[in-house]
Amino acid sequence: MPSILYLCPTMEMSSKLLERAVAEISQLPGIGKRTALRLMLHLLKQPEEQTRLLAEALHKMRTDIQFCERCHNIADSGLCQICANHSRDTSIICVVEDIRDVMAIENTSLFKGVYHVLGGKISPIDGVGPSQLNIPTLIEKVRAGGVKELIFALSSTMEGDTTNFYIYKQIKEYGITTSAIARGIAVGDELEFADEVTLGRSIIHRVPFEISMKNM
Repeated sequence: MPSILYLCPTMEMSSKLLERAVAEISQLPGIGKRTALRLMLHLLKQPEEQTRLLAEALHKMRTDIQFCERCHNIADSGLCQICANHSRDTSIICVVEDIRDVMAIENTSLFKGVYHVLGGKISPIDGVGPSQLNIPTLIEKVRAGGVKELIFALSSTMEGDTTNFYIYKQIKEYGITTSAIARGIAVGDELEFADEVTLGRSIIHRVPFEISMKNM
């Protein structure tokens, strides 16, 4: 028998406090009002302390979280845990679009270099140019020396390829190795949705960027 929640998703709630909580939670990606209502009713059944700890964790994350001064990854202080780890090879930089891509690659446990988070991709249609991204700081890293290889790990889209090529042109004169993850990642796919085995192999079997350009 279908649940009452399914039959009456737009019914009036008896509590405005509950209604407001459901409205706020349902704004999160992938969470509709029915799911939000189930989550709120679940919290109401839990000890009050659990709800308080959840609220405090969310508030502290939003107010205290920082961005790494080296790679623009999320951090609790000036440096993220990856950049602060002295065992990482700082001469190899993996260039990614988003923080979620760092998490996806880290889950493979196969990359021992560091990252540079661009914060997006060049997209003239959306009004996003190089100056809106963390590209100048990347070029400055290369210019300062100590970088042996850049690995382009952006998604295989027109915007991703455009961004890769723009950066490549900016740092080509410095003579460092440039490579791109192997095309085991399907064209148009986002890194965060790739399985760990495929993503790990695409990094290990990366190819020179000049060769990858021929397949664009």
